[in-house]
Amino acid sequence: MISVSEATSIILSHSVETGLEEVFIQEACGRILKEEVRADRDFPPFHRVTMDGIAISFNQWNQGQREFTITGIQAAGEPQKQLQNPTDCLEVMTGAMLPKGADSVIPYENLEIESGLAKIIKDNLVHGENIHPQGFDVKSNDLLLAPGITLSPAEVALLASVGKKKISVSAFPKAAIISTGDELVPVDLIPLPYQIRRSNSYALQSALREMGCAADQFHLPDDAETLASEVKKILAHYSLIIFSGGVSKGKYDFIPQTLERNGIQKRFHQVSQRPGKPLWFGTSSRHVVFALPGNPVSTYMCFYRYIKPWLIKSLGGELSTSHAILAVDFSFKPPLTYFLQVEVTNEKGQLLAYPQAGGGSGDFANLKAANGFLELPPERTDFKAGEVFNYFPFRH
Repeated sequence: MISVSEATSIILSHSVETGLEEVFIQEACGRILKEEVRADRDFPPFHRVTMDGIAISFNQWNQGQREFTITGIQAAGEPQKQLQNPTDCLEVMTGAMLPKGADSVIPYENLEIESGLAKIIKDNLVHGENIHPQGFDVKSNDLLLAPGITLSPAEVALLASVGKKKISVSAFPKAAIISTGDELVPVDLIPLPYQIRRSNSYALQSALREMGCAADQFHLPDDAETLASEVKKILAHYSLIIFSGGVSKGKYDFIPQTLERNGIQKRFHQVSQRPGKPLWFGTSSRHVVFALPGNPVSTYMCFYRYIKPWLIKSLGGELSTSHAILAVDFSFKPPLTYFLQVEVTNEKGQLLAYPQAGGGSGDFANLKAANGFLELPPERTDFKAGEVFNYFPFRH
């Protein structure tokens, strides 16, 4: 049995290159960027008016002129106009090009306009006010976005602004989720007294989909020969395989031997943790396989502790660690790393974690009360309020 840190190191050392694909920017949010994006022109591309009002020559105001004859309007989206006479002005709209010959914009609230004459009623003006200068934000060919970032709506706006209709992002691995267990029935059936509906596979599928990764579901019976045959077929079409159930030491836990029969090399089996101790991990030249314990909370915790970081690293994203403060004293006796379900709240800028221990690894109903878990280190029994621990969120 290995430690959580050893398991993490082994799993991350087997991250893979998932390849590239091009997607339309409407589908890019949440994806990992895999190309440089540079400005195709200055931002803004012209001296941009930032307030509705009039555009004047500041020098005229500086020489004492306070009334300007309006000779036209410069609207947003029109070609640039020009002050024919420095003693005149043009009305300008927000977003318009600054007219030639003008270098300052006076907003309407600082004007009195009557009979085509604009009188400035503000005592102090600043040269260049209410103008967003060309290239002030970004110069042409400046790097806007670097590979490896996760695209948010803000980055999508930048992509659109430089004409990137499609963008290169990390491709997702082709993923399969396999549940096992004769006690499990489809979600749309009424279980017999000795049966339960399948839920782990839906949780895993949803967790992957939340990251943008599609996955197909399979359910296999607790029969060694059927498992071996069906797993072989699945391995032929998928590179990321996630099992739920069948990895402990029971008489019907056939997954470890099934995988090894099909050429998947075991990297470890069992981690010194609770929940999720029976976790199995293996690889081949074409596959990465996680075999998770069947108890729902174990499945859930193992996904966020191990599979999600592995996928982020494989996609070329940046791994980050969050922390939260234990809000109350907590005790845990076994010498294992403990994944403590918590409800984390932001209180005066601090993330405080309140334990939601529940009824053990089978109590998945308790997950609705938690939004993440703290990782409590092994070889300790008592954990004090105010201590800071690694925090793994699974709900925002």
